[in-house]
Amino acid sequence: MAMTSSRPYMIRALFDWIVENQCTPYILVDAHAQGVSVPQQYVNDEGQIVLNIAPAAVQDLLITDEGIEFNARFGGVPTELYIPCAGVLGVYARENGQGMIFEPEKNSPPEPPKGGPKIELAESGSSDNKSSETKPDKSRPSLKVVK
Repeated sequence: MAMTSSRPYMIRALFDWIVENQCTPYILVDAHAQGVSVPQQYVNDEGQIVLNIAPAAVQDLLITDEGIEFNARFGGVPTELYIPCAGVLGVYARENGQGMIFEPEKNSPPEPPKGGPKIELAESGSSDNKSSETKPDKSRPSLKVVK
């Protein structure tokens, strides 16, 4: 039986746990994930941004099964942010680093680059994977470029 992602539940639980322990909850976000709306000028070279989501730092915080939305100020400018749960890479306390980093979602195939080659997900050990390159790890799917 297919189950929904546990990530939204873990995000809410970690947020509550961090706040109840009088610490500051931070989220690590993949700023280039589909649906993420954050101020791009604050994104680091790895395409990530760290956001303080403490109740005192944001307004109208809402953590749903779909994502996290809130209002915050960047350089004094009020900004609405939205981060789908799949774009949240981790939740941790600023003071001691305790929290959790998430594995990539298994049911989320990568988006093909715009104008680039189409990328398909091929299961490891499939009969059409005849590449003489390195053998894929049996526990993970491999990617191949289809022209």
